[in-house]
Amino acid sequence: MLKTAAVCSVLLGLGFGIPCLFGLLHFARTHQVWTFLGFPTYGGGPFESWGFPTSVPLLAGYLLVCLLEVAVGVALWFGAPHAAAYSLALLPLEAVFWVGFALPLGPPLGIARVVLALLA
Repeated sequence: MLKTAAVCSVLLGLGFGIPCLFGLLHFARTHQVWTFLGFPTYGGGPFESWGFPTSVPLLAGYLLVCLLEVAVGVALWFGAPHAAAYSLALLPLEAVFWVGFALPLGPPLGIARVVLALLA
């Protein structure tokens, strides 16, 4: 179960983090949200309707969360002490970005990671 939780965490971190890096670099150069496969990445979601338009600091914050997801995944994989607690502590930060950027795959993988880590 711990290995599966680790895979969920690394998938989240890399799956959202790599596009976030490209989106961040694109936004820093053009001040426009990067479009991937016809979809805007990290723009046009609830953050904007809440008064938080896409910005370099917002994207950098999410990139940091993605890096933490990968770190938690590595910690879970190697059975580090308190890795499950780190996984649980990271969930609210992730959730803010998943909801704010309207990322529907984040919650199922994040919740699965936490449940599997705590059960292990």
